[in-house]
Amino acid sequence: MKLAGLNAIITGSSQGLGLEIARRFLAEGANLALGARDEFKMTKAAGELRLLASPRQTIFSSACDVSKTDEVARFVRAAMEALGSVQILVNNAGVYGPKGPTERVDLDEWKEALEINLYGTLLPCRALIPHFKSQGRGKIVNLSGGGATQPLPLISAYAASKAAVVRLTETLAEELAAAHIDVNAVAPGALNTRLLDEVLEAGPKNVGEGFYKKAVEQKESGGVPLSLGADLCVFLASGQSDGITGKLISARWDPWRDLETKREKLRKTDIYTLRRITPEDRGEKWQSGEL
Repeated sequence: MKLAGLNAIITGSSQGLGLEIARRFLAEGANLALGARDEFKMTKAAGELRLLASPRQTIFSSACDVSKTDEVARFVRAAMEALGSVQILVNNAGVYGPKGPTERVDLDEWKEALEINLYGTLLPCRALIPHFKSQGRGKIVNLSGGGATQPLPLISAYAASKAAVVRLTETLAEELAAAHIDVNAVAPGALNTRLLDEVLEAGPKNVGEGFYKKAVEQKESGGVPLSLGADLCVFLASGQSDGITGKLISARWDPWRDLETKREKLRKTDIYTLRRITPEDRGEKWQSGEL
């Protein structure tokens, strides 16, 4: 078992990918502290997971809004009391936010999406980093997505916040490398979860004809299996990935199962990172002041 004896906090774990990550972590021997905003759904999901757990495994669950500093602090304290220590943090909680032209969408909803996606990643990290440092190790896995790597017209809050999550991941990875804390981001692929249902409900006028058409095709095809992203999270939470840090890894497109053999090359390059493209990168030689 890849996570035997390890303790993990997973946010946004009452449904969808977060719940699948919890299942996979449980199967790999981890003890779990699970959090989500909806207490009823979280309690129900935890009950289902307990049926899968061994008698030796602990599963703690609680309602938690990851965008609220006090709720995150309370949740982490309770998780620490239940588990004794924590070695893994998975920041999965996230929302699409408002859909439509950026100048017309509700500004408060736009800000709320940023608070959930970005602050909801930052706050659990801040709460657990001192504990990880005291242990001399730790694993942080942040869920990102397509919004981080390409423009998403009409879904700007999601795109901006997820790109920010990746740069936060890269920054924390450098800050925490000396403490042996690995920090990575995961792009799980196009999943058939509640977020897809939101796009279909919003319709082509609010998300764009092209994006809506892709969503319909994804719904019909089944999308990327949840298990693929969950398995990547297991890899990044386990000792197999020690030393791999500051990367955005695609569950579907990247050969992550072999990355442990490439950790030295990864350490020395900007592969799997967000970077500015210069004219030279595209074979152009522009001089200063040249149009």
